[in-house]
Amino acid sequence: MALSPLTAVSPVDGRYHYVTRELADYFSEYALIKYRVFVEIEYFISLCESGVPQLRHFDGSLNDKLRGIYEGFSLSDAEWIKEKEKETNHDVKAVEYFLKEKLEALGLVDSLEFIHFGLTSQDINNTAIPYSWKKAITEVYIPQSAALVSTLEQLAEDWAAVPMLARTHGQPASPTRLGKEIRVFAERLSNQLELLKSIPYAAKFGGATGNFNAHNAAYPTIDWVAFGNTFVNETLGLHRSQTTTQIEHYDYFAAHCDALKRINNILIDLCRDMWTYISMDYFKQKITKGQIGSSAMPHKVNPIDFENAEGNLGIANALFEHLAAKLPISRLQRDLTDSTVLRNIGVPLAHTIIALKSTVRGLNKLILNETALQADLEQNWAVVAEAIQTVLRREGYPKPYEALKELTRTNEAVTKETIAAFVDTLNVSEEVKSELKAITPWSYTGV
Repeated sequence: MALSPLTAVSPVDGRYHYVTRELADYFSEYALIKYRVFVEIEYFISLCESGVPQLRHFDGSLNDKLRGIYEGFSLSDAEWIKEKEKETNHDVKAVEYFLKEKLEALGLVDSLEFIHFGLTSQDINNTAIPYSWKKAITEVYIPQSAALVSTLEQLAEDWAAVPMLARTHGQPASPTRLGKEIRVFAERLSNQLELLKSIPYAAKFGGATGNFNAHNAAYPTIDWVAFGNTFVNETLGLHRSQTTTQIEHYDYFAAHCDALKRINNILIDLCRDMWTYISMDYFKQKITKGQIGSSAMPHKVNPIDFENAEGNLGIANALFEHLAAKLPISRLQRDLTDSTVLRNIGVPLAHTIIALKSTVRGLNKLILNETALQADLEQNWAVVAEAIQTVLRREGYPKPYEALKELTRTNEAVTKETIAAFVDTLNVSEEVKSELKAITPWSYTGV
């Protein structure tokens, strides 16, 4: 059966393919092969500029044609490499043979053995993968996250003056403003995104066990550490780890996973709050003609976008947690467990992208129901007790907290009239009484 969105095992490539398909440019098998080709070509060009005697005749005139190999890399090129892999049983070696054929076609027969010169496969994988990861984060994830933050900031501005009953421990608490509560999430997300951006994209490049053994044996007069740093840091735009085994130690990548998981936790918090506000009728939802909320109950408009986001964020976090815990651990100078795990790094990011888009969609469906917010405030005049007792403290009134506790900590309804009557009994000036009576659940929202 041919692979399609209907036959894919994973919903990332099936049900949600239309949402996640842009990630194929970074995390598909085709993309991995293409980025390997990219690294090998750029490495060969850098070797030509390194002082290797056998490559001194290269004057850069063929660089455009060399780069054209990865710039024009096609699906059929990837299929050729996959067929070669069946013969070699080694994916990176198949890339090497592909490039040797390409160089031979350019007439560079005497330079073929400088493809993959002195390298181990992890010098290619541990540069190609962080390179594609960096591109996916900066080109897809960051813009999508920024769009969500922008949506939140706009809602915070729109609802800046809307008073709302706060709830701490699920109970009525000092009033707040809806816009401010939305801005809480915008600020949290913005702060964590800045932390994410500060984490380097680390790469390993140093030969079979990280010491440039083969390079140094062939050309001991060349400073290979300086070469590796220039190639990784400047040519590829990554951060070369200086002391490694055969593989990158993945500590910075684990930090990326932890940062993404932390951001996702904030999003889960946001989705649950929005879900709860909808259940409290603080928000209605825009109705899309033809859509069905329940197969049995025609009236329902479910908060499915926030539910979908929460579910996908949970899956993403489980995978990020495994990646962060597993990848930095490898037996001695290297075992192979990181290889199969690394092939899955796009999966949690895909679930995260699904969640980000779903959250934005949910936020854009919200319709403010100020009537419900006003009614909730009207039914909870007891929340102004904090303000009254604090003003009384200012006035030196004896035991104001206890007096308000006696008034409000009952099962009886506390109303505007109850508060006014209580204020009238206080031994304070008429000016202070007027000040206290002017405090309402709508006005007591802080700064």
